[in-house]
Amino acid sequence: MTMKEREIKRAVKEGYARIAKHATSYYASRSCCDADIPEEISKRMGYTDEEIQAAPPESNLGLGCGNPVALASLSEGEIVLDMGAGAGFDCFLASTRVGSSGKVIGVDITSEMVEKARANARKCGYSNIDFRQGDLENMPVADNYVDVVISNCVINLIPNKIMAFKEAFRVLKPGGRLAVSDVVLLRELPEFVKRSNEAYIGCLAGAIMKDEYLEIIRSAGFHDVVVAAESGFPVETLISETTASAVTEKPTISIEQQKEVADSVMSIKVSAFKPD
Repeated sequence: MTMKEREIKRAVKEGYARIAKHATSYYASRSCCDADIPEEISKRMGYTDEEIQAAPPESNLGLGCGNPVALASLSEGEIVLDMGAGAGFDCFLASTRVGSSGKVIGVDITSEMVEKARANARKCGYSNIDFRQGDLENMPVADNYVDVVISNCVINLIPNKIMAFKEAFRVLKPGGRLAVSDVVLLRELPEFVKRSNEAYIGCLAGAIMKDEYLEIIRSAGFHDVVVAAESGFPVETLISETTASAVTEKPTISIEQQKEVADSVMSIKVSAFKPD
């Protein structure tokens, strides 16, 4: 790992640790005026009112860029792995879909997020979810173990994306499937964004070109790589609206620069399969 990669991982861990800590006080003290911020962001990202209400409220930090659980079409009894589980929002939705005969594993690099997810699970009585702390480039999950790998706006944060997708491939059973929501680029980001740790934590600076992203998935061994949906991404949600806004420095950029960034970024949903 290069020094730059180590710096990025440290910044991401520290940033999301602050987000996890802030989220606890945020949910304890939020008023009627800001109570719907994560929920409204989640609706924009493709979650239904029923899904938002079904998960523990403190698990929804408004940090995703899609709904990989819906894309995955989960079935009763399946084993699901969420790469970058955060406070557990997608894990809780997956838990309901796979039922008591299924299992959900949530892996996150940040201990504070794992602790928060475990607390949410205990508080709400979820018994088929296992939250584990670990590096997504070297996950604490056995080979050929899970039926489905999901991830929501996380792979873009990882310096070595090739290794992350190879890990997803490794843990999947033959015939298993991948369902990922993420942020990709249509053109190169401006330099002022690339240099920003805050933009990295907000899923911007680590994003790569769309074609490169899809090729990395194929190079990891996946077949039938399909972009199921794509849309423009509301960049403002990364810098001003989520529970992260109180703990990350908001970039000071002009209206023209905001538009330049927005025109460069896209949210995509990708599905793929591990060959039998």
